[in-house]
Amino acid sequence: MSEHEYGEKPDQTSSVEKGTVHDYVVQQTDNRYHFDAADLDRVQRKLKQRHVQMIAIAGTLGTGLFLGSGHALQAAGPLGALIAYAFIGSIAYASLCAVGEMTSHAPISGTFPHFAARWVDPAFGFAVGWNYFYTNAISVPVEVTAAGLLLTFWDQNTSHQAGYTAAILVCACAINIFGVRWFGESEFMFSIIKLLLITLLIITGLVIDLGGAPGQERLGFHYWKDPGPLNGAGLEPNHPPLDRFLGILSVLVQAAFSFQGMELVAIAASETQSPRRNIAKAVRRVFWRILLFYMLGLLITGMVVPYNDPNLLNSTGNAAESPYVIAMTRAGIKVLPHIINAGVFTSAFSAGNSYLFCASRVLYGLSLRGQAPKIFSYCTKNGLPLVAVLTASAFSLLAFMNVSSGAETVFNWFVNLSTVGGFFGWWSMNLTYIFFYRGFKAQGLDRKKLSYHNRLQPYLSYWGVFWITILILINGFEVFWDFNASGFLTAYINIPLFIALYVVWKIVKRTKVWKPHEMDFVTGIPTIEETELPEVVPTTILGKIAAIVF
Repeated sequence: MSEHEYGEKPDQTSSVEKGTVHDYVVQQTDNRYHFDAADLDRVQRKLKQRHVQMIAIAGTLGTGLFLGSGHALQAAGPLGALIAYAFIGSIAYASLCAVGEMTSHAPISGTFPHFAARWVDPAFGFAVGWNYFYTNAISVPVEVTAAGLLLTFWDQNTSHQAGYTAAILVCACAINIFGVRWFGESEFMFSIIKLLLITLLIITGLVIDLGGAPGQERLGFHYWKDPGPLNGAGLEPNHPPLDRFLGILSVLVQAAFSFQGMELVAIAASETQSPRRNIAKAVRRVFWRILLFYMLGLLITGMVVPYNDPNLLNSTGNAAESPYVIAMTRAGIKVLPHIINAGVFTSAFSAGNSYLFCASRVLYGLSLRGQAPKIFSYCTKNGLPLVAVLTASAFSLLAFMNVSSGAETVFNWFVNLSTVGGFFGWWSMNLTYIFFYRGFKAQGLDRKKLSYHNRLQPYLSYWGVFWITILILINGFEVFWDFNASGFLTAYINIPLFIALYVVWKIVKRTKVWKPHEMDFVTGIPTIEETELPEVVPTTILGKIAAIVF
């Protein structure tokens, strides 16, 4: 945005690492503190509107819904699962609104870790960035492994797993190495498959519930009455109300993992055409997608499968554990389970593809701002941060640890270490937004001039910060009923790791928290004229439908 439109720059004196502005902006002499680096950013805007809109869907629909909903149903019952997912959905929405509004002001590389460094504290941005990089990088082999397990639905020969794992990770890495346009097209295709799959599952589940399956009576809400709407966690069997509450609590953590990934649209902002307009559309529509697909999907699940079905306890890793497959098997439908498994496979592959993209772009952004080695900021002439992509891709090789029974324990330990990282990502988005809001207000800037703003802010971010803090603290609560050191460490070690990243950078670089009047909302941020292309209004019926969907 221009200085005229959003006010004058704050006073620029002394070093950014001492808490002031000068070395934070482009005009500086010491490249060690080159945080803004707009002049060094070499990525190109190749993602189109349809890519961004479907990427937003890809971030909200995944294996957490298709497979994880069965575990949620078994743990808390149909009503408990709905309560947990609705509650976590509100927190996810708050996080997305926060990062969406900040990105609509500054659609630049580095996204929310850079916002954290720019408007909260450089040390906080360093901790957020490296935590988010690690979380996404280690999630790539997790999703590659999940995709390989889904193939056991058709091929149960374990000796083939290494070959499947190699093929999957090569494809995921190749898509990212070929460039952002290939990534956008692949996510566009995978998102369409996800939409078709969840629509098919909802319709089929409704038909089964209404008695449309051969030889099966109408179910209605029968399973809400028998065995009931709520199930307990089994931790306090002598205190049923408390046990049911703990059941819902256990699903909260699982539901949060299902929703993580929506922020992908903000991470892709620096490579998106007309980012302000397109990201604003994506953020506005995601609430209705959450409401429609997650809530309706979970409601149908609880109507067609009882929470005490023994098949829900089987952790196969493939479609056999999906509540939709269980319902179809009970109804005698034999073809659809194979279709579901194929669709969930593409979902797992899409997730690994997305995590790899996120990890590489966050590493690239850290390098641009001097918080990672300079080599990671290298870009090809086509705008691909190649070294960052290759480095993030190297983490996918950890998936081969699952092939060996001895290394599988170590791999699971790595996975558990990264689980809380997503919570810290959400937490930092909301906390950074609160600082952003204060800075805008203190400098007399008008949020309503942004392409996207939410009338419920900053209260949405207050809501997000409070409850995500609680989630970080309770995510491993079950370990206290059967305490073991390894379970406790994997649940909570991310907390001291995050604090250590923050403290080390703060001590070494002597950073200070930005004051509202010191925050720079101008330097290195492209104007609307520089980023936004003229909007083409569709004239045909198909074009108008596409504009609504995409």
